[in-house]
Amino acid sequence: MARMTMIEAVRSAMDVSMERDDDVVVFGEDVGYFGGVFRCTQGLQAKYGKTRCFDTPINESGIVGAAIGMAAYGLKPCVEIQFADYMYPAYDQLTQEAARIRYRSNGDFTCPIVVRMPTGGGIFGGQTHSQSPEALFTHVCGLKVVVPSNPYDAKGLLTAAIADPDPVIFLEPKRLYNGPFDGHHDRPVTPWSRHELGEVPEGYYTIPIGKADVRRAGSAVTVITYGTMVHVALAAAEDTGVDAEVIDLRSLMPLDLDTIVKSAAKTGRCVVVHEATLTSGFGGEIAALVQEHCFYHLEAPVMRVAGWDTPYPHAQEWDYFPGPTRVGRALIDVMEA
Repeated sequence: MARMTMIEAVRSAMDVSMERDDDVVVFGEDVGYFGGVFRCTQGLQAKYGKTRCFDTPINESGIVGAAIGMAAYGLKPCVEIQFADYMYPAYDQLTQEAARIRYRSNGDFTCPIVVRMPTGGGIFGGQTHSQSPEALFTHVCGLKVVVPSNPYDAKGLLTAAIADPDPVIFLEPKRLYNGPFDGHHDRPVTPWSRHELGEVPEGYYTIPIGKADVRRAGSAVTVITYGTMVHVALAAAEDTGVDAEVIDLRSLMPLDLDTIVKSAAKTGRCVVVHEATLTSGFGGEIAALVQEHCFYHLEAPVMRVAGWDTPYPHAQEWDYFPGPTRVGRALIDVMEA
């Protein structure tokens, strides 16, 4: 089986989807000739031509607006917003148009678009290249939201997203593009070529949207997380010795509530981890669901570990970033509660 970085896996997903279906088109800022700022689309224009993989002006609203029109016409656009931080001009198109087409047309029209966005910090991108805006999309009825944590999932989830008849927000943790970063920023990063989840089939396959994965079985506490924080949680469990069960949500909307409830009811303790700011973050929704469905099983309050309620600080990257020390402290605290 081929070994791929997450960049290569994302590219492979678009490649096999374009090869399989002539209606799939890829566009965005610098994605054509240049191959994207992270090279996720490198080679696609040369292979499929400028009508199926092309560059756009620097206009996020225009990119998503054009994709919606093309989708209504029958195409399947997979577009890139260069950084998730730049999606705000397109938010109106996504929430008021893409998310509502099926409802407003009583099912006569759908909107099969995928909007890819590199997300999160850990690369010293500062306040305008490090944001994690997933909660802004999970609140909107009609949007699906996906966040992979490894190359294997990235390809399978992206092929599923491209084939989906409804709009999918596909958030790619940029700190994971080249390796499974565990938050230990002072240590060398293990490349995906030496990680089991770097093994990715070269052909077409899908992973169902809406199904979580248990990355580590445990009996003492449930850690619910996604994206880069999956690897941080695994490191924290290893560092502390706490027998934590780590759940990788993979899909935030739709959400695999059954896996969450089964695990939290079994362990009786729960820690929710995400990189986005704490207040109104998606972790609040998870905590509420665990309390609602598992209240009589819980031995301690549900705890959250997240980013600060500030803009992402360039000068204090690793203090803001919820690393294994902060997550490990939460694991110990919830066990002692």
